[in-house]
Amino acid sequence: MPRLFGTDGVRGTANTELTPELALFLGKAAGHLLAARAEHPRVLVGRDTRASGDMLQAALAAGLCSAGADVVSAGVITTPAIATVTRRGHYSAGAVVSASHNPAAENGIKFLGPDGSKLPDAVETEIEALVDVLRGGAAHGAPPLAGANVGRYTEDDRPRALYAEAARAACPEKVGGIRLVMDGANGAGFLINADILESLGVSLSRIHCNPDGRNINEGCGSTHPEDMCRAVVSEGADLGAAFDGDGDRVILCDANGEIVDGDRVMAICAHQWVNTPDLPQNTVVGTVMSNMGLEKSLEQVGVTLLRTGVGDRYVAEKMRETGAAVGGEKSGHIIFARHATTGDGLITLLQILGLMARAGKPLAELAAVMEEYPQVLIGVRVKTREGWDESPDVLEAMAAAHRALQGKGRLLVRPSGTEPVIRIMAEGPDKAELDTLTQSIAEAIQNAATS
Repeated sequence: MPRLFGTDGVRGTANTELTPELALFLGKAAGHLLAARAEHPRVLVGRDTRASGDMLQAALAAGLCSAGADVVSAGVITTPAIATVTRRGHYSAGAVVSASHNPAAENGIKFLGPDGSKLPDAVETEIEALVDVLRGGAAHGAPPLAGANVGRYTEDDRPRALYAEAARAACPEKVGGIRLVMDGANGAGFLINADILESLGVSLSRIHCNPDGRNINEGCGSTHPEDMCRAVVSEGADLGAAFDGDGDRVILCDANGEIVDGDRVMAICAHQWVNTPDLPQNTVVGTVMSNMGLEKSLEQVGVTLLRTGVGDRYVAEKMRETGAAVGGEKSGHIIFARHATTGDGLITLLQILGLMARAGKPLAELAAVMEEYPQVLIGVRVKTREGWDESPDVLEAMAAAHRALQGKGRLLVRPSGTEPVIRIMAEGPDKAELDTLTQSIAEAIQNAATS
């Protein structure tokens, strides 16, 4: 049976794959494990703006309470805010109901440990095993709690204020007067991120900040930054910032409307912080998807790029292992370990605003430290993420691409950790060649999936 947990929690179409029943079981299982580790565990829960969020959060909270955990709901709030307040507020765990950058019809549930980090694989496996027991109708080894011993559910606005305080402290430079277009993706950060930026004196123009439960990420946000780029140019703003649905990533653009992605953000920070305490060991952690241009840019100033598998949880693990303070992904998931334990789009933006203010330079000039290699990305939707790499035709297409790129580029073919999609990435000096190679592999995967 496929695992419930992917690289970023449990995800699926709301009320079809991710049902209230499954959310209830996840809450019961997580609550049971928490209760075994601590007396009267407290869990901070938040959600994004999807219509299904109320339903799933209610079921999740009911499961947690039934296992003896007290649940504090922060309402609509970003994932990084839950992570920060879980850590600073001494909660036993945090939980977020969100499918991040995915469409509104989908949703997800992810758990965070008491330190605000995503749970290790081993703990997720324990939760999953208990869910399987509960789904089968069996008891999980503990008698049901009597009515007086179940957990309590409360709502609290204070987590927003606690996160705002932490975020403002992460931007010591005066950034007042900087003109910014913010694309809120009609998601969890549409209000809290905007309020924090304006409290710092940023001159803010908001787009896609009118969530209706169905328009989250729809033609907007970090995966569709085109509106942001156009707005920056038309309004004469200094830069733009497009968040995703749960606020843990951001894609920027400069005053010319040119995209500044996560790789460029890391290059900017490394060049500005090399040989300082802000960049311990002159090391940055990226992933196998990080552009070769980032690696070359870092080499120029004596900074080492360490690569991990795709997923900010693996970046975070490598950062903890090595002591690195900066790491992330091209997609805009950036972790600044001095300020956060997970990707945080707002903290990322604040670091860049601070560097712009300190250097007195526009974003385009700061971003020029990196020259990006052509990179082609294709996603092939499949029925299952398993077995695609057993087809001889797929293997031959991949081998041919590796031969063509040997010594001058890279190829990576992998299943998505959150969607039924096989992702193909090719990188090298000739985009036309990359298009041909990736299309050949994509066709082979499609043929294998339908044969």
